Amino acid sequence: MNKNQALLFSFLIFLFSFSLSAYDVGLALEQEAVYSGMGGDTEFIYKGILVPRVSGLLGDNGEFVITAGLNYQSSPWAMVPELLQTTLFFGFSAGDFTVGRMVYSDPLGFIADGLFDGARAAFDTGAGVFGIGAWYTGLLAKRRANIEMTQDEYDYNNSAIEYSDFVNTYFAPRRVLAALDWEHSNIAGHIRLKGALLGQFDLTNEELNSQYLALKMTMPFDSLNFGLGGCLELIQREGGEGDIAFAAEAGGSWLWQKQGLSFLARFSSGESGPVAAFLPVTTVAQGNVMSGSIMSSKLSALTVLSLDYTARLHETFSFSLIPAYFIDNSVSGGGLLGGEIYGKLAWKPVSDILFSLGGGAFLPSLGNTSPDSKSFWQIDLNAIISFF
Repeated sequence: MNKNQALLFSFLIFLFSFSLSAYDVGLALEQEAVYSGMGGDTEFIYKGILVPRVSGLLGDNGEFVITAGLNYQSSPWAMVPELLQTTLFFGFSAGDFTVGRMVYSDPLGFIADGLFDGARAAFDTGAGVFGIGAWYTGLLAKRRANIEMTQDEYDYNNSAIEYSDFVNTYFAPRRVLAALDWEHSNIAGHIRLKGALLGQFDLTNEELNSQYLALKMTMPFDSLNFGLGGCLELIQREGGEGDIAFAAEAGGSWLWQKQGLSFLARFSSGESGPVAAFLPVTTVAQGNVMSGSIMSSKLSALTVLSLDYTARLHETFSFSLIPAYFIDNSVSGGGLLGGEIYGKLAWKPVSDILFSLGGGAFLPSLGNTSPDSKSFWQIDLNAIISFF
C-alpha cells in the first residue's frame, strides 16, 4: 500500500466512524427457500432481500429514515432494486407530520396496507387522534405495492420485470389514495375505536375509482381481547356505473402463560343483485400457503375462517399452528373451496437472528367446489439476520 492509498484508507475509516457516531446505520438480510407441489408437479424457489438502512435526527423535533432493498430470486434468476421506507418525520406539541415513502394501513388491515409515497399529518386531541394523508402508488415497485384491483393489474403484477422495458414493467399501477382517519384508545375504559374514510382514484385508462368507510372496535379484558369491524365500499367504473360492496370481520384472542389462541372470521361480498364483489386497493394474502391461487388472493367474494394457536416451547423456540377454511361468496349460497393447515417452528437464538421452518397444505377435498382437485402443499425455510 503506497502513501496515497494509506491516506485514502485512513480518511475512509475516519469518515465511516464519524458516520456511525452521527447516524444509526443498519444492514439486514432475509432469505427464503420454498419447495411446493401439486400432485406430481413440484417447484423450488429461492429468494431474498438485502436491506441497508440509515436514520438520524433532524434538529430537536425531527428525524429521517432511509431504507433500500436489493431483491433477488431464482426461477427465473432476477435482481430487482427498490427504495423502501424513506421518510422525514417532524413532531410538534399537538401531533406530527410525515412525508416520503411510508407505511400506511387502514383500520381493518385488508383495504390498503403497505408502502405509499406521500404525506400524512396527525393531530392528538381530547376526542382522539385525527389523521389526514394523501399518497401516490405509481413510483413503487409493483410487487411491493401489490395492487390487483382488475384482471389486467393482476396479470401485470405477476409478470416478470424486463430491464429492456424497465419503465413499463417495474412500477405499480398509477393510483392516488387519500384518507381521513380517527383513533380513540380508551372509550368507557374497555373500548378502542378506529375509523377511516378512504378514497382511491385511478389514473390509468380503466377509470376504476372506489371509496371506503371503515370502522373497527376492539375490547381488551386482561388476557382476553375481542374485535369487530366492517367496511362499506362505493365503486365507480368506466362509463359512470356505480356499485356498493362491503366486508366485515370478527375475532378474539386469549393469552395464558406462554400460549395464545386466536380466532378470526372475515367476510367480503360477492356479486349478488345490487351488491358487487368487494375490491380492496392492495392484495393482502388470506392464507399462509402462499403459492396457491385461493390462499394468496385478496379478500374479494371470499369468507375466511381461521384459528391461530401459538406456544413458546423455550425462551428461544416458538410453535404456531394455523388452520383455515375458505368459502367462495361469488357462488349462490357459498361454495366451499376447502381447508388449509399450516404450522411453523421459529428459533430466535439472539435478538438479531431469526430462523423459521413452516409447512402446510391446501385441501380442496374438504370442500364441494372442486373436491377431486389435487392438494397443494408447501415447505418454506426463512432466515432473517441483522448485522448491525
